Amino acid sequence: MYLLKSDYAVFLIWLQFAVYLLHQFEEYILPGGFVKFFNNKVLQSDKDNYPLDDRASFWINIPIIFIAFPLSAILASCIDISIGIWTAYFSVINALSHVVMFFKHRYNPGFFVSLFLNIPVGTYTVFYFDDHGIISTNAQLVGLMIGVLTQAAVMIYGFKVLKPKVK
Repeated sequence: MYLLKSDYAVFLIWLQFAVYLLHQFEEYILPGGFVKFFNNKVLQSDKDNYPLDDRASFWINIPIIFIAFPLSAILASCIDISIGIWTAYFSVINALSHVVMFFKHRYNPGFFVSLFLNIPVGTYTVFYFDDHGIISTNAQLVGLMIGVLTQAAVMIYGFKVLKPKVK
């Protein structure tokens, strides 16, 4: 509660991490099954754990979500608030990929948190920062670019590295 009252902008950056943890929970715990879904539906593999396996999924998520998100929040609170805005952009962009997958494949693990938390909270954060002049337009654009490039890296790995492995 202290952070919520003392520095609302930093609170919103930390909130991206909390929301993304819920997103991960839906993807991997309850109901879980993201690796199987991605292999079977998106990559059209007949194997549940190939070409994306649990280890690769772990190494995709650890650097982005469990290291970069909290590190960005720490740096946003200690150095410059603009360092954390990319997390809101990434959260929305990644969530939109779940919405797009919904139209082709119906429910996918991560869809509900994407729709009801990632998109609204991330969008609110971006607009709050803009509306209150918390960071410059250039900082917003840099954050957007980092969010897009991070999502692009994940998608390139999925479609340029993993997809060709499916026979």
